[in-house]
Amino acid sequence: MTEMAHGTMPIAAGEPILPRWWRTVDKWTLSSVLLLLGAGLLLGLAASPPLAERNGLPAFYYVERQAFFGGMAVVVMLFTSMLSPDTLRRLGVLGFLIALVALAALPFLGTDFGKGAVRWYSLGFASVQPSEFLKPAFVVVVAWLMAASRDLQGPPGVTISLAFTGVVAGLLAMQPDFGQAALIVFGWGVMYFVAGAPIVLLLLAAGLVVGAGVLAYNGSEHFARRIDGFLAPDVDPRTQLYYAANAIQEGGFWGVGVGEGEVKRLLPDAHTDFIIAVAAEEYGLVLVLFVIALYATITLRALFRLMRERDTFIRLAGTGMVSIFAVQALINMGVAVRLLPAKGMTLPFVSYGGSSLIAAGAAMGMLLAFTRTRPQGEIGEILLGRGR
Repeated sequence: MTEMAHGTMPIAAGEPILPRWWRTVDKWTLSSVLLLLGAGLLLGLAASPPLAERNGLPAFYYVERQAFFGGMAVVVMLFTSMLSPDTLRRLGVLGFLIALVALAALPFLGTDFGKGAVRWYSLGFASVQPSEFLKPAFVVVVAWLMAASRDLQGPPGVTISLAFTGVVAGLLAMQPDFGQAALIVFGWGVMYFVAGAPIVLLLLAAGLVVGAGVLAYNGSEHFARRIDGFLAPDVDPRTQLYYAANAIQEGGFWGVGVGEGEVKRLLPDAHTDFIIAVAAEEYGLVLVLFVIALYATITLRALFRLMRERDTFIRLAGTGMVSIFAVQALINMGVAVRLLPAKGMTLPFVSYGGSSLIAAGAAMGMLLAFTRTRPQGEIGEILLGRGR
């Protein structure tokens, strides 16, 4: 408890890896992630049995799978959090290349599961969504390129990373998955800003994003339908947005009671995209605020730690990772209360989904590794280029 309140202790020379990891890892962030996983299982018990019944499956089929994938996510997170930044950079580059190839092959080998967007590979016993695994690897690659561009005779990292961003966003838009494409562009913009981007270039990039949105609206019926539904003064009572917003309103402060909610019986995606509506209806605003507080704890703890980090790669990668994580949670909850158009995006660690849980575990493991307490070196060594 002392370490959680006052920070981690310095590293002892020759200390074994597990004690050293426990001494240097951010325990507040780790605890918050575990609590989010617990909240996800709790809400899965409420949201998934009606879906299992409709599909002719055992009542707790989806809950058991969520517990299994959640356990895998914890293992991946803990293992990844023990790796060094150099190892994470190598794994990130390799993972990015694999995920990029998988993303490019989706139009030929993927499936849409009847949802109108080809985002998954069906393995029979499970499905894989490459974009979920692409995000943390993309952040690592962009951070590496931007950091390398600061070295003497370094590569034009910003230009190369921008090209990668355009390719990835284009492949995602083809699915179509404009929500994930926007996350990728946002992540690049945050890292470029932290790296010292001129405001003029950021404004130009924002203008290009707006222009791309206009083109997408005019060229994609799927995108236009979601924007029109969001801008309409009245919500269509046959849509998921209507049911979700109504459930949140009915829940009030304390909720209607465990098992008493109706939205889980009406929404096909109650256990994934609209899980927060189930939380609001059955447990009320209290649980929703608790979940928001957990996301805020993870985000703020990471940003405060990264502000003290002198290694450019670690600072950029960590900031990009936590920014995408926080904005994805914000988008999911914003859609449920109709502050944002529907995106089809999961709530990290809470929504059901194997790819989402495991990829979030890998991303959070990387963030824990980047924010571990480590010797920073003397400022003179940093200025002379001998410290990292």
